[in-house]
Amino acid sequence: MSRSITGAVAKWSDGPRRRAAMAVASLTAAAVGLSVLAGGTASAGAAAGGGAGPVVTRAALDPALVAGRGASVGFAEQEAENAATNGTVIGPGRTAYTLPAEASGRRAVSLTPGQYVEFTLPAAADAITVRYSIPDAPGGGGITAPLDVTVNGKNRTTATLTSQYSWLYNQYPFSNDPNAGLLHPDYWVTECGCVPAATTPAPEFATPFRPNHFYDEQRLSLGRKYRAGDKVRLTVPAGSKASATTIDLLDSQLVGAPHVAVVAANVLAFGADPSGRRDSADAIDRAIAFAQRTHLKVYIPPGTYQVNRHIVVDDVTIEGAGSWYTIIKGHEVTLSTPAWGHPRPEVGGGSVHTGVGFYGKDAAAGGSSNVHLSGFAVEGDVRDRVDTDQVNGIGGALSNSTIDGLYVHHTKVGMWFDGPMTNLRITNNVITDQIADGLNFHTGVTHSLVSNTFVRNSGDDGLAMWSEKTGNAGNTFDHNTVQTPVLANGIAIYGGTDNTVSDNLIADPIREGSAIQVGSRFGSEAFTGHLWITDNTTVRAGTYELNWNIGLGAIWFFALEKNIDADIRVTGDHFLDNTYNAIMLVSDWPVKDLYSITNVHFKDIRVDGTGTSVVSGRAAGSSSFENVDARNVGAVGVNNCGSFHFTPAGSEFALTDLGGNDGGGTTGPWLAPWELPNTITCDDRPAVVAPPAPSAW
Repeated sequence: MSRSITGAVAKWSDGPRRRAAMAVASLTAAAVGLSVLAGGTASAGAAAGGGAGPVVTRAALDPALVAGRGASVGFAEQEAENAATNGTVIGPGRTAYTLPAEASGRRAVSLTPGQYVEFTLPAAADAITVRYSIPDAPGGGGITAPLDVTVNGKNRTTATLTSQYSWLYNQYPFSNDPNAGLLHPDYWVTECGCVPAATTPAPEFATPFRPNHFYDEQRLSLGRKYRAGDKVRLTVPAGSKASATTIDLLDSQLVGAPHVAVVAANVLAFGADPSGRRDSADAIDRAIAFAQRTHLKVYIPPGTYQVNRHIVVDDVTIEGAGSWYTIIKGHEVTLSTPAWGHPRPEVGGGSVHTGVGFYGKDAAAGGSSNVHLSGFAVEGDVRDRVDTDQVNGIGGALSNSTIDGLYVHHTKVGMWFDGPMTNLRITNNVITDQIADGLNFHTGVTHSLVSNTFVRNSGDDGLAMWSEKTGNAGNTFDHNTVQTPVLANGIAIYGGTDNTVSDNLIADPIREGSAIQVGSRFGSEAFTGHLWITDNTTVRAGTYELNWNIGLGAIWFFALEKNIDADIRVTGDHFLDNTYNAIMLVSDWPVKDLYSITNVHFKDIRVDGTGTSVVSGRAAGSSSFENVDARNVGAVGVNNCGSFHFTPAGSEFALTDLGGNDGGGTTGPWLAPWELPNTITCDDRPAVVAPPAPSAW
């Protein structure tokens, strides 16, 4: 989500998702770094030419630690730092604006020309996805650089990597220009003591200012099926323009045969060009119109189809041959006049660009229904963030519809829905390398589901329900994986009624957010009814909030605009390797005496490792705890500041012990009797003790 601030006290914008900083008074002005967690460079774990067996992970974890949680995907993830290489392992590090922090597992391998990283296939595969970073051009805009790919030393293919879709700079809404000065000098600017010196060189605000969003990914067909044990080597050839090529991970998979629909409106019959040389948007429109008249499906066979605008869909089924075979790819197009409609013109400006996307009709025009999209990729061309732009992969209002098996890449938001709308089922998708959110249920989305969807490298919240003006109700985010959101949260719920977040895996949030947020903010409607947050796993979350200059929780509740007092139950969740806290309940300083957080219940929770505390309380209110087990706690189990009045009666935040709360760290049981019911134990910035790697409970 996004916000604007002028001065040191937050002034929250009513504009569309403007992001800048938060200002919270603190007990001390001393800045705290993450040097104990930042790491440096090290020699590669596997020796050059080594024959180490394949290490398959999920979110850089042993899969046994997350069994049954997250998306079930068709690829095997292998981290570069676990492969054979003659390059240099960078990290681990969690400091924002650095390459290790944005890497999966907070480590990667840096290669110079002539160096390689070699992966051993853990299963049969005929396709790979490489997540990488290469430098920007000196003046911005990106470069291209080659990467040689061989299997068993043969069949060399040269992939062309690009940094044209990465490397943003400066404050929100960011810039592609590394030489730009402050975009908004009137905005609150994060204390520079919180930002790595390497990315904020003297003098203050010198360029390049706060580079981020370093990584991109590329899919590559290997041309044939290879066996488990075969070796895929990625080598930076001599003469590469990239001074360093950073390889984060490799996903390998066996892609099935292309889907064929015989009885369908085949877009080729209506003039579509599978070579991508001619624009196929009008031909796809004609196929849709014919399919609607004849009650047929639309089929898009293998090929790359150029589409540079929205395809408006209603009462139609569109099937591709599979996301590796059917590619809908477009250029971002600058409009001569802004396109009004959505986003809302009353908050300033319409869409100034258009681009490839499949959109339901605007909700104000009745929306669309009975739309079924499956089996294709949407490849966008979005390189900067313009919040008024409608350049999302999927958008509009879609009721009684399904979206299945898509790959959405390089759009602004992978999928953004403006209600009112109901009964949308989103399953089995991959959304990567977005400029903003991965997916957002925005305003009046009801009884809808996102399941088994994989989101990586979103530029804002990975998955969000945003109940702005009209509440979302009865929705579920279930069995999804969100990795490395560069900004904001893995999963965020802003207001709404009777929603569920269950069995998800969220890893490696970077800054201005954490793994899961429950927030009363951004003009959202109040939380009512219930909110179930059940059986999720987070890892390497609980980030350092640069604007507040404190550590967050892996899950954090934020009362900014209203009380949070619905029935909220956090049950069966696992919070692993938390940089700071596992749980935080917080209100912003200017409203700390206006809003509180109550009726939150934690039960059957496991906390394995915190840099500081299990619970950080920085608001008025209360919560209950039952069977919350913790180990490897870096500081005191409960850091209870309440609303900072330090009254003789104790903290304004009360913790209720319902029993079974075991374990802790160096200070003894984490929920010790002397901390109940509301003893003040406030240390604004406790020392960080880096936790050990998670292990079986």
